[in-house]
Amino acid sequence: MKRWQWVTLVTFAVFAFVALFELSMGRLPLGPDGRFGWWDGDIWSSENSQRFADPYSFSHLTHGILFFGFLWLVLRRWPVGYRFLIALFTEATWEMLENSPFIINRYRHATISQGYVGDSVLNSMSDILMMCLGFWFASRMKPWVCVVAVLVMEIGCALWVRDNLTMNVIMLIHPIEAIKHWQMAGQPPTLSH
Repeated sequence: MKRWQWVTLVTFAVFAFVALFELSMGRLPLGPDGRFGWWDGDIWSSENSQRFADPYSFSHLTHGILFFGFLWLVLRRWPVGYRFLIALFTEATWEMLENSPFIINRYRHATISQGYVGDSVLNSMSDILMMCLGFWFASRMKPWVCVVAVLVMEIGCALWVRDNLTMNVIMLIHPIEAIKHWQMAGQPPTLSH
């Protein structure tokens, strides 16, 4: 079997394993309403992280770019396919961990995702796919293009939804009340009848 065939086979196996693992943990395939959707841009809605893509998809694209850069620095002599598999295993592990009760509760407690119920399996598969696309993008672009792409996504998401990968990591590991306060100021007012 050629290397690219082996990498492709392992990639599909990882996607299948994560989907089956999450289903076995009680994650829903399409979210609580059972509907398929391509996009939900409202991070405050109950449909966040239930559709194929959402504003956090940009964080997963960033994961792929950062994984490529880091693995190029430390394992430059390894074939890109093997480095891709390391990134894939890392992202898949994060998706399974992120949808565990421990991390779901951590998000609810420490971040603006107070109503977070975990990802649908569809959204988790999309998150992994976004990382793969980010890795592929970084493997094809010059480093400065990757830096600009990450900055555009991070700054763009900070301005758009008041959250991004950087703030998400900070708030998950060591919450800063000033950041949470700034983020919460972006929450739309609830409508009363």
